[in-house]
Amino acid sequence: MVWMGNQTLIPHFILLGLFTHSPLHLFFFSIIMVMFLVALSGNGLMILLISVDSHLHSPMYFFLSWLSLMDLMLISTIVPRMAVDFLLGGGAISFTGCGLQILFFLTLLGDECFLLAFMAYDRYVAISNPLRYSVVMSRRICWIMVAGSWLFGLVDGLIQAVFTLRFPYCSSQEIDHFFCEVPAVLKLACADTSLYETMIYVCCILMLLLPFSVISASYLRILVAVLCMRSAEGRKKAFATCSSHMAVVSLFYGAAMITYMRPQAYHSSKQDKVVSAFYTMITPMLNPLIYSLRNKEVTGALRKLLGRCPCGEG
Repeated sequence: MVWMGNQTLIPHFILLGLFTHSPLHLFFFSIIMVMFLVALSGNGLMILLISVDSHLHSPMYFFLSWLSLMDLMLISTIVPRMAVDFLLGGGAISFTGCGLQILFFLTLLGDECFLLAFMAYDRYVAISNPLRYSVVMSRRICWIMVAGSWLFGLVDGLIQAVFTLRFPYCSSQEIDHFFCEVPAVLKLACADTSLYETMIYVCCILMLLLPFSVISASYLRILVAVLCMRSAEGRKKAFATCSSHMAVVSLFYGAAMITYMRPQAYHSSKQDKVVSAFYTMITPMLNPLIYSLRNKEVTGALRKLLGRCPCGEG
């Protein structure tokens, strides 16, 4: 313990975790580990398919490969640590370890926010202006978009990690969560965090609402363009291409907004854990399944890789 005035500062935090060691929770833990393995294999396979199959070397799949990498890194930032704590009965995490987890988690979260917006813009250009698609979405522009996503995410993660750990933490050292998420950590601060919570809210507007506005505007214009198509087959293909992306956006943004855009007073530990599990474990597992099961080009690439078909499907 470190003494500061009349307050005793704690040397580290203790993560209480998502489960107890009851038989039911052991069953749930087993399910999460299966989800973790599915997410690793699904996202890893998606990256492999996109890199080796020339039919998937387009801007849409370029962004999708980065989304898979981000999902793979996101779930790996959370689940292995949670599993070790559950199996060994620990939970202690240093200030540095907690800060790094906040940094990695929020960086990846911010990355995905902007990448999903760029993916929506890519679909808008492909459907609304197909003749200029290769010019507008050139390789250079795609790399700039990905680099911008990482930059914005890193800045957000650094700001929140540094400012969160600058507060004095005393009395209880138990974080009622399964990882160092900012709202859960701030509950232990023995100082006024209202100004910082306002700053977090502003950051969330920038990191969530602005990309979501780009996505909404892109898909509104896509909808108008699709409805103007004369070909029923063209409308069907356009809707099929975009519906997968909209499903991913709804899952990801819905959970993130519930966590980061509610006032601190409305947070409850149980609800926060469930919502956080949704976008740190369930969404990374579902993303490759959503994109692959409804995509003939991805399934065709998988068949080629497995040697079942001599050529890819359209």
